[in-house]
Amino acid sequence: MEFHTFCDLNVWRVCGKMRIWTVLLLFLLLKSDVNVVYCGSDYLVGLGSYDITGPAADVNLMGYAKTEQLASGIHFRLRSRAFIVAASKGNRVVFVNLDACMASQIVTIKVIERLKARYGDLYTENNVVISATHTHSGPGGYLQYFVYIITSYGFVRQSFDVIVDGIEKSVVQAHENLRPGSIFVDKGELLDAGVNRSPSAYLNNPASERSKYKYDVDKEMTLLKFVDDEWGPVGSFNWFATHATSMGHKNSLISGDNKGAASRFMEDWFERKDSGRMDSDILGNDGSPQRISNIIPGLRDNQVGKQEEFDACHIHILISICLCPKSHLKSYHELLELAVSFQSPPGRPTTKTSSVTKRVRGAPRNVDKPRFVAAFCQPNSGDVSPNVLGAFCLDTGLPCHFNHSTCGGRNELCYSQGPGYPDEFESTRIIGERQFKKAVDLFNAADEEIKGEVDFRHTYIDLSKLEVTISDQGADKVVKTCPAAMGFASAAGTTDGPGSFDFKQGDNKGNPFWKLVRNLVKTITRKQIDCQHPKPILLDTGEMNVPYEWAPSILPIQILRVGQFVILCIPGEISTMAGRRLRDAVKTILSSHKDFENVHIVITSLSNAYSQYATTYEEYYVQRYEGGSTLYGPHTLSAYIQEFKKLAKALISGQPVKPGPLPPNLLNKQVSLLPPVVVDGTPFGVNFGDVYSDVPQNSAFKSGDIVSASFWSACPRNDLMTEGTFALVEFLQGKDTWVPAYDDDDFCLRFKWSRRFKLSPMSKATIEWRIPQGVTHGVYRISHFGAAKGLFGSINHFTGSSSAFVVVA
Repeated sequence: MEFHTFCDLNVWRVCGKMRIWTVLLLFLLLKSDVNVVYCGSDYLVGLGSYDITGPAADVNLMGYAKTEQLASGIHFRLRSRAFIVAASKGNRVVFVNLDACMASQIVTIKVIERLKARYGDLYTENNVVISATHTHSGPGGYLQYFVYIITSYGFVRQSFDVIVDGIEKSVVQAHENLRPGSIFVDKGELLDAGVNRSPSAYLNNPASERSKYKYDVDKEMTLLKFVDDEWGPVGSFNWFATHATSMGHKNSLISGDNKGAASRFMEDWFERKDSGRMDSDILGNDGSPQRISNIIPGLRDNQVGKQEEFDACHIHILISICLCPKSHLKSYHELLELAVSFQSPPGRPTTKTSSVTKRVRGAPRNVDKPRFVAAFCQPNSGDVSPNVLGAFCLDTGLPCHFNHSTCGGRNELCYSQGPGYPDEFESTRIIGERQFKKAVDLFNAADEEIKGEVDFRHTYIDLSKLEVTISDQGADKVVKTCPAAMGFASAAGTTDGPGSFDFKQGDNKGNPFWKLVRNLVKTITRKQIDCQHPKPILLDTGEMNVPYEWAPSILPIQILRVGQFVILCIPGEISTMAGRRLRDAVKTILSSHKDFENVHIVITSLSNAYSQYATTYEEYYVQRYEGGSTLYGPHTLSAYIQEFKKLAKALISGQPVKPGPLPPNLLNKQVSLLPPVVVDGTPFGVNFGDVYSDVPQNSAFKSGDIVSASFWSACPRNDLMTEGTFALVEFLQGKDTWVPAYDDDDFCLRFKWSRRFKLSPMSKATIEWRIPQGVTHGVYRISHFGAAKGLFGSINHFTGSSSAFVVVA
């Protein structure tokens, strides 16, 4: 059998249709010049996105609190995604969603400082929200309170800076992209992407309340679709509750987890759709979205039985292909001969910007139109797991204990299983794909237009001592929240990532040994014990101030309004039922006003700061992980509801709210114990970028195969390759031109880094390419970009490439 490259038989079939397609294309181009219509929109809409991938080596991944979980490569990159909506005459709001574990108060403070320096009072803490997807596979060390940076050995300036820079740049992009546009909303059920990981706590809520709901987690996705009056759709943001914990605590690759994967899939899907491909061709045979690169030329084979299609934006390439002489057709053996002629060259110096210019998703295909932005945001997912198969004991295979999530009395062997178990990468893909496919359905169907004012309310509250009025058997009663404290159950972890030692969920007594250890750190006052009851306190973080504050007291809450769409912004995680109560309370207030008769309310958790969890009063009493991590006592949710109702009333009355007490800025107090990169090295006679382990000689691969190559490398902390790449798969065009095909922002490519031994200056980078379905057959190679630190601190960029190999379709 012969395998042809650019001038294969499918292309010759396309040539017969070229005249018709060319005429149609010219007609559309001419038509587009005279049919630019502005619809007199009520809003200006702008979206932006920027790389926030942090240090891919040595830094603790934030989320599971495992000191041994250190970054050592990249699964795919992390991004900051932003939208701005401005009323044509009046207010504007900014919403940012990060591929990060949570927002950080000090990050928010610094971003607002930068935006004020750039735009004055146009963007302030009042109308800017910074939220997060809650991936547990992003570098930590960027929060300001001590308890959240212990596992990262203190503050990591590099993590902090890249996030602040990326947020600012994504907002600047969105601001510069502001143009007349419309917004549409739709919602629908997604049934197989989340389960309740603490059902025993949920069942402690009143039966009358539970009976109102079909499920013990929220199954509804709500999506906003942003449409530019001239360009058409430019983005979508959606809210669906499921933890970004498909990747477990043994993973060491930076990853956006299922939420980030869904964003990557949808953005690539739209680029494919926008370039002229059919909606029905969303997914490849392996279930992964097939991407048509905006750089690599040629046709992709479609799924079996489909008529060949082509990328309209590459029509000039197809014309040249159709004119190529038949003598240019290459058989498999000719391809192999060509590949053999490209042996791995020595590593060589390169420029700092070379990895940026080589990245696949570089400048937009249409320079006048920004890239499509798709964000998958996190609402009330505090008790929702993406590991939908349930929790089982690793030793017996039996379900874990229902109340305590233990196996034989211990938590360490109780793990929940994702749909791709035991492959967590596959689970990430599946849960990401399920969210992506539902988002596409809603995106295509969205027809309810958002209309009305743009407005916002923001205040700070001191949750360590807030008076809250609650109803107690029909009478009002004033209670208070407590200084922050973590319970014993918080150390037990969850079924997504169990803790260590003999802590367990559902513990409202505590362990005598750990109480003794606790008291050596700080003795708990009777007042605090009573306030937090029935939580047994493990760490009294709200009253610990050495070397500086361990936990926040002053926190932001915020409401954004765009027409009939309202976003409640919570500085932490909130359980399913707690979120339902909060939404209902705010809706009751808003619905009394004619502008909010058909209001859509979503919660955005992990916003602007981080303060762990908020559960219902009844869930708190069970003291599962979420209850043990509800810092401010049993009345935390009631406090949030009380204060959000105040914001809602101010919103409908048009009255301002007091700013409240300002949170501290602890940036100058931060401590960092992470050792710097001292120097990188290679063996005598070896260059940085030289191949350490090459692809097999005279090799050919097909879809589904894994191709890998290793290179002598240097620590990725020397240069984060922001908006660039450490890894690249290149395609041979013609006889000597290599063009980028896949990079380290692709789900199919993994960049892995390791030292020869601990503290060694010598390291290697391994790049693995899982060849996707529909790949263009031809000659490929794997390339690596890096930056080495010299003995006197200089940073020297380098690159290297593997020998070439053949991929057959």
